[in-house]
Amino acid sequence: MKQRTWPDRSTGSRFTALQFPITEKDNRRPELTASARKARIKRRSRFSCSRSIKSTEGHDFASLPFDVLNKIAASFTLPQLRAASLVCKSWNDALRPLREAMVLLRWGKRFKHGRGVRKNLDKALDSFLKGAARGSTLAMVDAGLMYWEMDKKEAAISLYRQAAVLGDPAGQFNLGISYLQEEAVKWLYQASIAGHVRAQYQLALCLHRGRGVDFNLQEAARWYLRAAEGGYVRAMYNTSLCYSFGEGLPLSHRQARKWMKRAADCGHGKAQLEHGLGLFTEGEMMKAVVYLELATRAGETAADHVKNVILQQLSATSRDRAMLVVDSWRAMPSLH
Repeated sequence: MKQRTWPDRSTGSRFTALQFPITEKDNRRPELTASARKARIKRRSRFSCSRSIKSTEGHDFASLPFDVLNKIAASFTLPQLRAASLVCKSWNDALRPLREAMVLLRWGKRFKHGRGVRKNLDKALDSFLKGAARGSTLAMVDAGLMYWEMDKKEAAISLYRQAAVLGDPAGQFNLGISYLQEEAVKWLYQASIAGHVRAQYQLALCLHRGRGVDFNLQEAARWYLRAAEGGYVRAMYNTSLCYSFGEGLPLSHRQARKWMKRAADCGHGKAQLEHGLGLFTEGEMMKAVVYLELATRAGETAADHVKNVILQQLSATSRDRAMLVVDSWRAMPSLH
């Protein structure tokens, strides 16, 4: 596998009611009609809402306008929406469209990928758009992706922008990638600040290449490191190079080796080649041949020569053991 990298959801209590003690005289509750039970539940829910909301530092959050609440919750996941819906009946009612959007989003993904149903891209897009119309930024992003794949770029960018304005990091990231010009850096930066590791990596590339922003190697290296720490494997490789050459980060062979090995262990072909060559120069032949063989299988043909030289120096038993290690190797979890 070729990698082109270096430039050349709160816990709220459910609706509750006051617990009235049962006296010794009458330890049985009278039977209620269905309408009476419904009225009691409604009164209790309203009481619980008022009591729980108004007890929070004196603020009446139940009076928060529905449109404001929905903007705040636009990027919530289903568990977050469920938790917020339990705050009070007012919020439960206000967030109903977004909960409906989550159902539509789930069906959209099923239709898109053929999970449990026959694959149908038209139905997938229709589900995403209905979810987006109910205010979900997650649905906006997925609908935008489908429009982008259909080469309907303007429709995709419009949806990405809606999600980005509502604070969705993925929407901000996709909008930035869509523009790849000056406005891109603005959205990539916002998504990066929000912790979106792919945005952090793309922002670093823009800074490193001077694309849409002035060239700034130190700032680029800082974002490479942030993305690497977030588990983005390509950023791990570039972070290693920054440390190795002292470009944007202090020269440190120890840190360079650490990040190169981490990238290699996550399946980055070039990192496996570089780390294997480093082990070879240190005399660690068995370890070197393992990483060089992994690099070869990842498509890095440059690893072949050194690997074959090492294999000729190993016994048949050592060669077999090394290949067994390679065959059973699994990449560490990471983001690609």
